[in-house]
Amino acid sequence: MAEAHQAVGFRPSTTSDGAEMELSAPVLQEIYLSGLRSWKRHLSRFWNDFLTGVFPASPLSWLFLFSAIQLAWFLQLDPSLGLMEKIKELLPDWGGEHHRLRGVLAAALFASCLWGALIFTLHVALRLLLSYHGWLLEPHGAMSSPTKTWLALVRIFSGRKTMLFSYQRSLPRQPVPSVQDTVRKYLESVRPILSDEDFDWTSVLAQEFLRLQASLLQWYLQLKSWWASNYVSDWWEEFVYLRSRHPLMVNSNYYMMDFLYVTPTPVQAARAGNAVHALLLYRHRLNRQEILPTLLMGMRPLCSAQYEKIFNTTRIPGIPKVYLTFLPSALLPTPPLDHIRHLRDSRHVAVFHRGRFFRVGTHSQSGLLSPRALEQQFQRILDDPSPACPQEEHLAALTAAPRDVWAQVRSSLKIQAKDALEAVEGAAFFVSLDSEPAGLTREDPAASLDAYARALLAGRGHDRWFDKSFTLIVFSNGKLGLSVEHSWADCPISGHMWEFTLATECFQLGYSADGHCKGHPESSLPQPQRLHWDLPEKDRGEFCLTYESTMTRLFLEGRTETVRSCTREACNFVRAMEDKEKTEPQRRALFRLAVEKHQALLKAAMSGQGVDRHLFALNIVSEFLHLRSPFLDQVHSEQWPLATSQIPVQQIHLFDVHNYPDYVSSGGGFGPADDHGYGVSYIFMGDDTVTFHISSKKSSTKTDSHRLGQHIEDALLDVASLFQDGQRPKPRCRGLQEEHTGHRGGSLPCHRMGSRAPTKSTNF
Repeated sequence: MAEAHQAVGFRPSTTSDGAEMELSAPVLQEIYLSGLRSWKRHLSRFWNDFLTGVFPASPLSWLFLFSAIQLAWFLQLDPSLGLMEKIKELLPDWGGEHHRLRGVLAAALFASCLWGALIFTLHVALRLLLSYHGWLLEPHGAMSSPTKTWLALVRIFSGRKTMLFSYQRSLPRQPVPSVQDTVRKYLESVRPILSDEDFDWTSVLAQEFLRLQASLLQWYLQLKSWWASNYVSDWWEEFVYLRSRHPLMVNSNYYMMDFLYVTPTPVQAARAGNAVHALLLYRHRLNRQEILPTLLMGMRPLCSAQYEKIFNTTRIPGIPKVYLTFLPSALLPTPPLDHIRHLRDSRHVAVFHRGRFFRVGTHSQSGLLSPRALEQQFQRILDDPSPACPQEEHLAALTAAPRDVWAQVRSSLKIQAKDALEAVEGAAFFVSLDSEPAGLTREDPAASLDAYARALLAGRGHDRWFDKSFTLIVFSNGKLGLSVEHSWADCPISGHMWEFTLATECFQLGYSADGHCKGHPESSLPQPQRLHWDLPEKDRGEFCLTYESTMTRLFLEGRTETVRSCTREACNFVRAMEDKEKTEPQRRALFRLAVEKHQALLKAAMSGQGVDRHLFALNIVSEFLHLRSPFLDQVHSEQWPLATSQIPVQQIHLFDVHNYPDYVSSGGGFGPADDHGYGVSYIFMGDDTVTFHISSKKSSTKTDSHRLGQHIEDALLDVASLFQDGQRPKPRCRGLQEEHTGHRGGSLPCHRMGSRAPTKSTNF
């Protein structure tokens, strides 16, 4: 997704000067700090870690065990086989009257040790079980006897009541792949796009890398994998996201859309009230760990670490600093590094409307405000006629500026507008009440979807606070959308939250007949607080490298991996589709080979055997060592003209797509990773609906999102014809939805939209 752009933009902050082993200390220090950060994350939420740490037991199980030991002791039975007597001897003697207390303490200590040993055994057993990936390699719909046995054991050791973070301590660590396998897979991935001469040269570089540098770099990664929770995720977050000095807008944010065909209410304030209330209900369930952990294919738990930073989170721009190095060369400047600021709680949201900022409380003494009360507060803002103050209207454009520029200005704002800045950065999330309508229109569906996507991805450049974890956008006609900053988590996390929000605000909370939130206003609520700023003056017919994102959340703190989907098998299939001499059986056979290859790459990436994150981590270690590798330099100089990502539907039970086909979200999109490339996002809703979001830059003369969308639609129809005796399906309409008969006998709608993202020089 948007991470592809950040990966392409990543450039090492250290330089190669030929030094090799004398700079190994920084690597060891960085590995040490990675482990330290892992332990800090474990300790930052004590209660969650306590509940997680005793899973699949519960705190009450200790009390039960202690009571059983006391009962046995009362019946003159010693379940400890003499250990409690030895514990009593080690305890201080407080006199005869305290003899009974020493017995109770000895029993408590023995119960705690036994309880801890049992839980540790369960953890080890569950971690060993979760390290099994054989189920991932089995054909779809089939389950072997070993997998059935494995699944039964996982369920037994998991207990009954699982919470969101229950599996965290039992998830296996992401393995470091073999360097030889990674290089082999890399060469296989670039073979379709390189000439024979270029491929031979790349192969020479790869062999030189394996011979000279690979073993040393691999040793450091192995060391880190033993010490830290994940050998690559924290470096991925830091070097790809937080050290990037590019603007966040388009480069590091993505968007999510509302229901495509339905708007539950045209009342802007009412839609905002229900949506905000639903989001805060999700946060409440999140804090209480009442959200069930995601189970891949219904049986394998995924890592839940990224859920912690959905709310109350802001990315803070970093300013370059100077630090004292252990080297004799004295002071060295550190590259600027953003950091993610996360608060334990926040009881307000920051709201933007017509150039003005407001602080809206979300709770009263009795708890979370009702949707109707929140609607009332938002309506007060919409009715407020006061104008924006000078320079306030375009203030948020600074969060879309290059990070160094924003960091410098923010340092002034911290002094001159501290309270207002804290109200925005300390909010649960940011809400933008837009003054224009948005969404799909019957008169011009293509243009309206363009405008909708563009408004969500970039807005006007100054009406989104791009630093916030996400911005809820409510348009004047009641349409919703989400703009999400990428560094704190990946798309499936925010997608899970968005599914819950849409389903809750529409189907559970609902609206009255006149379009307002249900319930009654609360006249005693104070007016929304207007924020005041004391502001200083200020003045993109060939194959290409293709980035497809998949997750590695099978492992503790795993994030994403790249599926290099431009394979030789895929290229052979595309050529066969364009070769008139090829028969349909030949094309179908090549199609199946391409699909099988793609699935193999996907499964390998999900199971920690991908290419890019391993090469990325190897490159980080080489830079710390100042160990020059032409092979790694070439790998990380590659551009991604085509960046793709699927938004998974994780809670299909919340939506009845058969009885209510209009209540379907169209997913979201992101900007291109290359100035002359495309960003393609897609979402499957059920078995017969797929929606595409295609973006490209206006500044490029080589790209056209609409034409690519037409090519994708034509390609889908051509592929479908392979499974319908060569008959190309004919489009038929259902409302504004273009439908085509799919190879499964259903329908294959392809919603085309082309959102051409603005360039960095957009005048805000």
